[in-house]
Amino acid sequence: MEKFSMNGIEVYPFVSEEQLITHADNHKGILVAVNAEKVVKASDRLRRIINSNIGYCDGMGAVKAAQKKGFEKVVRLPGCELWLKIIAAHPSATFYLIGSTDEVIEATVGKLRKDFPAIHIAGYRNGFFKDDTEKAQLLDVIAEKKPDYVFVAMGSPRQEYLMEEMLNVHKAVYQGLGGSFDLYVGNFKRAPKLLQRINCEWLWRFIAQPARITRIGPYVRFALRLYTNRL
Repeated sequence: MEKFSMNGIEVYPFVSEEQLITHADNHKGILVAVNAEKVVKASDRLRRIINSNIGYCDGMGAVKAAQKKGFEKVVRLPGCELWLKIIAAHPSATFYLIGSTDEVIEATVGKLRKDFPAIHIAGYRNGFFKDDTEKAQLLDVIAEKKPDYVFVAMGSPRQEYLMEEMLNVHKAVYQGLGGSFDLYVGNFKRAPKLLQRINCEWLWRFIAQPARITRIGPYVRFALRLYTNRL
């Protein structure tokens, strides 16, 4: 499948969730949500991880860039929805969850078991490691349990770096989820449906979490590059 490039980051212009899920099932690897901030701030290591795995359009900036490059049918695929669609589409698969605090991961697993009674969770743990030994123990667990899907909610780029290490010991589908566990259990509120429909969910994040305003710079730089054809 053909990809398009933004600032050296290669992204798949998927036209539906089903297309993405089928591609991931067939090829395995790391699903990376690509948005304006990630395109502008990505380190060389993160860029390499995205380019050798499965980057998809999570933000409207990425969608607009794809459309300008000729991929008119590309759609935005919010990672906070995608992981639940993956679970629903694979009733016989095994899942492993990593991220957030003990309280949040416990609540996430509990809610998943209510929402998906047949789900097979091979294991889970928080997203904090005391030292490299503890992380090595996780890699051993992943290699032993061999889950089909691993969801990692630790924020970027930490989650992508960890997923790369896990992929090296066990080939599966990995997805980085940022704050999706907190969103799922109700600690954060997602944007109202109207803002979602008009593709202004990014605006809600700044309203709901004012501290994020310090991160607006990359979005401005992305917009300038997009509309001056420098992506």
